[in-house]
Amino acid sequence: MPIASALVILLAALIGAILVYSRKRYAPDEVTAVDTINALLPQTQCAQCGYPGCRPYAEALVNTNEDINLCPPGGEATQKALAKLLGKTAGALTSSDPWAVAIIEEADCIGCALCIPACPVDAIIGANRYTHTVIEKECTGCELCVSACPVDCISMIHSTQTPFKITATAKPGLKP
Repeated sequence: MPIASALVILLAALIGAILVYSRKRYAPDEVTAVDTINALLPQTQCAQCGYPGCRPYAEALVNTNEDINLCPPGGEATQKALAKLLGKTAGALTSSDPWAVAIIEEADCIGCALCIPACPVDAIIGANRYTHTVIEKECTGCELCVSACPVDCISMIHSTQTPFKITATAKPGLKP
């Protein structure tokens, strides 16, 4: 038995050493262009840009020369940072109303809570079988909650609040 235990320990140590070596040898050391652009995006995963999340949009910006004005939640700060990083000119954001936010008609809300998981930024509060409400300052205006509501009690309105903002700063060490 002691020989078998020693062999198991030796095998585990060998596998561990291989894993440590592999991680150091094959792990990416550099920040890629996609990583840098992705860090500038707001990470709301709202799909307003036409991509399923921020990283696919960052990949499209690098690989397909996509427009930099497709991220309403990021606002002008993100657009300017992307323009500076990519050497492009900032244009108008694609959203027709960058100040739009969701509002729930609480009298019509049945408390199904389907809107809560649909919100990528947790701007909807409430509980199952209770009415819900939107935290206006946190809402990005992505409209994902509108289609999730089975009773159509969610609509988009023009907000009087300062829109959702992400401050964007580029990371050094950009590699293509």
